[in-house]
Amino acid sequence: VVKMKQIEHTLCEKHILSAVSFPFIVNLNYSFKDNSYLYMVLEFVCGGEMFSHLRQSGRFTEEQTKFYAGQIVLVLEYLHNIDVVYRDLKPENLLIDRDGYLKVTDFGFAKIVKSRTYTLCGTPEYLAPEIIQNKGYNRAVDWWAFGVLLYEMISGYPPFFGDNPIQTYEKIVAGKVRFSPHVALDLKELIKHLLQVDVTNRYGNLKNGVQDIKGHKWFNDVDWLSLYDKRIQATFLPACKDDSDPGNFDDYDEEPLRIAVNEKHALEFAEF
Repeated sequence: VVKMKQIEHTLCEKHILSAVSFPFIVNLNYSFKDNSYLYMVLEFVCGGEMFSHLRQSGRFTEEQTKFYAGQIVLVLEYLHNIDVVYRDLKPENLLIDRDGYLKVTDFGFAKIVKSRTYTLCGTPEYLAPEIIQNKGYNRAVDWWAFGVLLYEMISGYPPFFGDNPIQTYEKIVAGKVRFSPHVALDLKELIKHLLQVDVTNRYGNLKNGVQDIKGHKWFNDVDWLSLYDKRIQATFLPACKDDSDPGNFDDYDEEPLRIAVNEKHALEFAEF
């Protein structure tokens, strides 16, 4: 932790997870340390990563995408109301519980931001343009990432990617999005409003805040209170023998498709 200069990130993760309580955020049960290691004991979420299920299915149906998207909207609304910017939204950090609902995990990049911050961190395909351009940013970066996640869930791949991070950054800053024909018009419109390079035009960052998203016509049939109370039947139930079944977590060599970036990768941004 010290050698990798992750002290601040690690402390932020512990403090934020200790403070939050929300149905769709993983619970931190205990944290402690000994002479060699730091420990954070999190609840076990037996359904595995969204990333694994998305990879297996190719892409999610519109119904499944909306079910997950609604939960992410509620999580971001909650975090932003307590001045927390998450900064690492992606399918790898979304776990599925036994009931088919999401649990957001990995708060290593989460930070309390009351106005603006300049820290370079995130995952290339999900970085907002203002992070790449080192302009300083706020909670609007989470709504950009939400737009990327929506696109990836319905399409099976992110809207911006290249052979290397620099190519990906160039495409993000250009902000041109192309959709497959199967994507519904209302969903296309919502994604376009989220993937606005100009933060002053981005949904979630306008005068009405999150209500522009929750009130969008694509979400018209969502009962937000029922979703929060987990009274809606999940669109997919993972195969779990019991609450301790690890079978949904794959053993595979992770390809370097997504490189988590932080301060030590600042040179990439500088070159761009």
